[in-house]
Amino acid sequence: MEFIYGKNDWKTMERGQENCYLITNGLGGYSSLTMIGSNTRNDHALLMACTTAPNHRYHLITKLEESILLETGTKVELSSQEYVNYAKNQMGFLYLNQFMFEYYPIWIYQAEGVEMKKQTVMAYGENTIGIRYEITNSRKSQVKLIITPQLQFVPKGETLNKKQSFELKQDTIISNKIKIYYTANGELSVYDTEYIDDLYYGYDARDDRASIGVTAHNHNISIQVKGFEKKKLDIIYSTQKNNHTLDGLIIEEIKRQSRLVEQSGIKDATGRQLVKSADQYIVDRKSTKGKTLMAGYPFFTDWGRDTMISVVGCCIVTKRYKEAKSIFGTFLEHCQNGLMPNVFSEGESVPLYNTVDASLLFIGAVYEYYQASNDLDFVKEAYAAMEDIIKWYQQGTKYHIKMDTDGLIMAGSGLEQVTWMDVCFGDILPTPRHGKPVEVNAYWYNDLKIMGYFARLLGKRDIQYEELAKLVKVSFCEKFWNESEDCLKDFISGKAKDKQIRCNQIWAVSQPFSLLDPKKEKMVVHKVYETLYTPYGLRSLNKNDKDYKPFYGGTHFNRDMAYHQGTVWAFPLGAYYLAYLKVNDYKREAVSKVKEQLCALKACMREGCIGQIAEIYDGETPSVSRGCFAQAWSVGELLRVYAKLENLENLK
Repeated sequence: MEFIYGKNDWKTMERGQENCYLITNGLGGYSSLTMIGSNTRNDHALLMACTTAPNHRYHLITKLEESILLETGTKVELSSQEYVNYAKNQMGFLYLNQFMFEYYPIWIYQAEGVEMKKQTVMAYGENTIGIRYEITNSRKSQVKLIITPQLQFVPKGETLNKKQSFELKQDTIISNKIKIYYTANGELSVYDTEYIDDLYYGYDARDDRASIGVTAHNHNISIQVKGFEKKKLDIIYSTQKNNHTLDGLIIEEIKRQSRLVEQSGIKDATGRQLVKSADQYIVDRKSTKGKTLMAGYPFFTDWGRDTMISVVGCCIVTKRYKEAKSIFGTFLEHCQNGLMPNVFSEGESVPLYNTVDASLLFIGAVYEYYQASNDLDFVKEAYAAMEDIIKWYQQGTKYHIKMDTDGLIMAGSGLEQVTWMDVCFGDILPTPRHGKPVEVNAYWYNDLKIMGYFARLLGKRDIQYEELAKLVKVSFCEKFWNESEDCLKDFISGKAKDKQIRCNQIWAVSQPFSLLDPKKEKMVVHKVYETLYTPYGLRSLNKNDKDYKPFYGGTHFNRDMAYHQGTVWAFPLGAYYLAYLKVNDYKREAVSKVKEQLCALKACMREGCIGQIAEIYDGETPSVSRGCFAQAWSVGELLRVYAKLENLENLK
């Protein structure tokens, strides 16, 4: 899918900074700037390298400033950037005619009879970025294109200290014990390092983060372009020596992405775009020598819960079975006391295991993997670990995770955050959900049914799983049903908030094995649609609840208090659509309705990070990306819907 933007999309600098691009390298590194080429966050960078995949990231090159020097001595600035002193703002977007994104970003500028086309592409599996400038000079006199790299060489999220020095050699830049190599077919001009200490990061300011940036520059790269001449300037930066050419980088990346799309078998244009979007989260993890999934850009790393939700859409639906199996292996290596890691600590540190659902989601993901790949050998390989998970959940493990006498799983106590609604601010848990969470017990029931299914496949005893599943089903239906609201309670703890209407109940309907009778499943889907549905996601809390927060923003505290209290989340939308199709017996009318509602994604993917789906949106007016501008489970869960729709079409 090609995204094309024009001057009406950057009538003002503020409007032009609403969109950004994202390209990645499969290591955790990335390149991301706004559509007009500015930085609105400290996490925006032309080259955010990853030295140890996937989380040791360094902000190396902030951006390249571009200007055209006319023979008259007039200098035309093509760069855009906000500064603390707005009088210094660079307004190069006024010369920007077009921005395009399909495989990588392309800009076309026109100023004073000179056209500049710029392309930026990353090499997969390397910290390498290439930038091509194509200059078409329609003037009689010569012009000079001048490129000024703005440098930082600091760990991601930190601010450059003006005492930090930069050493420029013939083909390297060295600073902060980091070396990068560069090649360019232009003229190099070196000068003493200068610092700019007043870049303004408007989106960081909005989120109450540090909003003033510092960069350094000590050289220019330029080319002379004669009258009526066309010329190219190619620049490549990399943390390793290589023989890349821009043509080679461009061709290889187009081929790679096209191959992934074709491999997926998805035909719908939006679905095919999501296949490319999903690829950006699949990265190496050096510590396990395997693959993992980044939860979201630019803030998050690889998390257990997010991975187990995302892997189905991002890897299994897209037929990237090898990567899916590698990801499973990464987490199997660290399974402990029946728990999958929630967060990996880098180096020698032990992972954190504060999640009740990651292990349960793992079993569900293995089931989806087998249904798609028919790889029984992997089921055999993982079976002992899955047995272990069930055993530990029955007898009890960390974080007060234990099966009660009614067969239901209870979890959490004190300040423990164990479900996906996991905010903890100091000693405040806005959504503790301690007790028996609804989605956790839906996963638990399905895992028992899955284990019975796998046991039969492998010629093992299944009776213990099937008998326990019967008990869980009876207890679930008896204790979770909210008769007064015709829906499910959010959790069971004996407190009033048990009955808050939240999106978690949708997973009790979307799972492969049904807990509720068809009538009640339909009631749940209707209640979710009536109170929580938006085209961009599901609200995390009913608007009529006294705890509802309509907007997400402001201070860290305010954001945390709103995070799961009405804020719209994109990823549960996938479960909603799958549940809607299920309760309507996959009829033609239901398929048409879901397709119609999915049309909103086309607008969603033009907003914020181009081609991606964000983490969250405001509860009241879900139209502007909040949180991570690109979120793996948002993409993965909606990919599942596109795959399901196409499977239904194929069955006709």
